[in-house]
Amino acid sequence: MPPPPRVRTGRPRDADLTRRLLDGAVALVAERGYGKLNAEALAARTGAGKAAIYRRWPTMSALLADALDGVRLVPLPPATGSLRGDLVALLHPFTRPPGTEERAVAAALGLVHHDPRLREALDGALVAPLGDAVAEVCDREVRRGRPVTTLQRRLLLRVLQALWWERCSTPVPAMALPEVTALVDRVLLPAVQAP
Repeated sequence: MPPPPRVRTGRPRDADLTRRLLDGAVALVAERGYGKLNAEALAARTGAGKAAIYRRWPTMSALLADALDGVRLVPLPPATGSLRGDLVALLHPFTRPPGTEERAVAAALGLVHHDPRLREALDGALVAPLGDAVAEVCDREVRRGRPVTTLQRRLLLRVLQALWWERCSTPVPAMALPEVTALVDRVLLPAVQAP
């Protein structure tokens, strides 16, 4: 007969404190880099005790993975009525400097090859939402009566992934809207509209 399940004693975890710790971790990593994420710095930033951190996460990497779980860097672009407009809308975030969440993802990029859980969190933050956005943009084009082949979808996704990874991995300045429009006209549209 298996032993009875272990009953947890003590106070239940405070969801507000957990959220504060997760948000604090993202902000700390965005500002100072992953190497500066530790229980002492996070406790000082959030006003929490170090024990609260250690009870929730076995490692700082596990903490960061949980913190990035809810992040989605790529929103679905609004429907504009044209492929060009949808692609410009998809790249609109490039017209402003990277935000806190993007900088936190950037700081974690070098760790993903060694930490499957962190890789999963980054996929959820960037790869999956970008794939969803590209699929939606291409599906809209198909609904407008213009076919988009599987190859064209893959090419568009690869180019957009490269642009987003560059944005996250190098300190690039924000682009002006005319630059975004030129990128769409000269690079992205030909990838989708080529025969």
